[in-house]
Amino acid sequence: MSTRYARAAAFFLTGALLTSPIQSAVAGSESSPLVTITYPTGARVQAELADTPQKRSRGLMFREQLAPDAGMLFRFEEAGEWSFWMKNTKVALDILWIGQDKKIADIEENVPPCRQDPCPEYKPGKEALYALELPAGSVKRERLAKGMKLTFELPK
Repeated sequence: MSTRYARAAAFFLTGALLTSPIQSAVAGSESSPLVTITYPTGARVQAELADTPQKRSRGLMFREQLAPDAGMLFRFEEAGEWSFWMKNTKVALDILWIGQDKKIADIEENVPPCRQDPCPEYKPGKEALYALELPAGSVKRERLAKGMKLTFELPK
């Protein structure tokens, strides 16, 4: 199967610029609904949903920081080996690729912001229907591993 690309970057949350975690710091950009994702331990994260080509392309670009309990869930139309790059990212991220069964298919930890051109790409070893970007260190802190099942419901 051919590789598909999705852009990834950091999530911007500052009290001075935002009134809620789903509002973007970039003027004119569209807000995304939040999806509550529950880890096997019971801990939860609120993830912005990137479910359109435009939202997936923009990802978390140009954001200065990411709250420990925030992230972005990318939903694709079909399973694939979706690649990510960190163009215009300002913070390090953990990336989880998640299968249709909502089990973690692959993990890339502590992916640094891109400081050169071209940016390196990060690709899973298995097909995934979703990808979840979290603040770097989340995988270790929450003891997440391949094969673990996450719980979440997408808005209709």
